[in-house]
Amino acid sequence: MKERIAFEKSDAAPSTAVLQRLLEANRESVLVVDAEHRVVAANRAAHFALARPGDPIILSLVSEVIRDLQLDEAFNRALDDRISSEIKIDLIESGRRRYDVFISPIELDGRLHAIGVFYDVTRVERLERVRQEFLSNISHELRTPLTSILAFVETLENGGIDDAENNLRFLGIIRRNAERMHSLIADILELSMIEAGNVSIQTKPVRLRSLVEEVCTALSSKAAERSVKLVNSVPAGVPASADPVRLEQMLTNLVDNAIKFNRPGGSVTISAVSAPEKTSISVSDTGEGIMPDHLPRVFERFYRADRGRTREIGGTGLGLAIVKHLARLHGGEVSVASEPGKGTAFTIELPVKQSK
Repeated sequence: MKERIAFEKSDAAPSTAVLQRLLEANRESVLVVDAEHRVVAANRAAHFALARPGDPIILSLVSEVIRDLQLDEAFNRALDDRISSEIKIDLIESGRRRYDVFISPIELDGRLHAIGVFYDVTRVERLERVRQEFLSNISHELRTPLTSILAFVETLENGGIDDAENNLRFLGIIRRNAERMHSLIADILELSMIEAGNVSIQTKPVRLRSLVEEVCTALSSKAAERSVKLVNSVPAGVPASADPVRLEQMLTNLVDNAIKFNRPGGSVTISAVSAPEKTSISVSDTGEGIMPDHLPRVFERFYRADRGRTREIGGTGLGLAIVKHLARLHGGEVSVASEPGKGTAFTIELPVKQSK
C-alpha cells in the first residue's frame, strides 16, 4: 500500500548548485521533475543512461525523455496526490535495460516537485536467470543418472540379485551412473572455483609435444574403443608457457570430446604453431561437425548441440566451459571452427612469455 507523504517547508531551500551536487553523489540515474512534468535537474548517470543522442533532458517533458505510461502515472501520483511509487520499466532504446524506479514527491524552494531514482537491475536479473537456468540444468543432469540408479537398485532388491545372468550387468549400470554423477559434481566444483577466482596458475615453459603425448596415452583406451586414431603432430621444440597441470586438463577435455563425437575409423590430430607473441594449439577431429548456429554457444555451460547423442556417449556438458575459463586465466583464448560433415577444430591460443 502506498503511503501519503507529509512535507515540512524549509526556510533554507537548497540552491540549484547544491541540488546538482547532491544528485551527482548518487551512482544511480536521478531525475527531478517540476509540476509541469518538465525535467529541471538530472545527474550525469541519467544523461548517460536515459538521454537519446542529440535530445536534451533538461526542460524536456519526462514523457519525451522516457515514453512509458507507468512512469507517467507514477509521476502524476507524486505531483497530484503526493504519493510515492515503486515501478519496473524496460527501456528498449538503451539496449533493453530494466529499471526499478522509485518516485517520490519533494519540495524545492517551496514548490512541489517529484524525484525519480532509476536503479538499473538489468545485470542482477540476468544473473538471476542464469542462476535459475543453472539450477534447472543441474537438477536435470543429476536426475537422469539418479533415476537409473534407483531403478536398478529396486530391481536387485526385488530378486535381481539372484539373477546370475544379469546381476553384474545391473551393478555395472549403477556404477557407470554413479561415476557420471561424480564427474558432474567434480566439474561443477571446478568451474565454480575458477569463476570465483579461487584457482591460480603457475606458468612456466612446457615441453608441449611430451605433454600432448601423455594426454594421448591416457586417452588411448577410449580412442581404441571407438576405433579413433590419435595423432600427435606437435613439432618438437614448439615453445609454450603455461601451467602444465591446467594445460593438460584443457587438452584432455578437448581430445576427449573429439573422440566422443568422431566417426568410427576417424582421427583426432593435435597440432601446434608458434608466433612471436602466442602459441596456438589445435585439436581437430573428423567427426560430423557442428552447425553454424550452434558454434557461438558451444562454450556455454551445459549447452549441447546434439543432446540425444550426448546422452548416449556421456559427458557433463561443462568441459568446454572449463577450457574457456582456464584459457582466459592464462591470458589466452579458445576458439572453434567447424564445417558440417568435415569435422571440428578447437584452438587454444596462449601468450608466449617473453624472456628478459
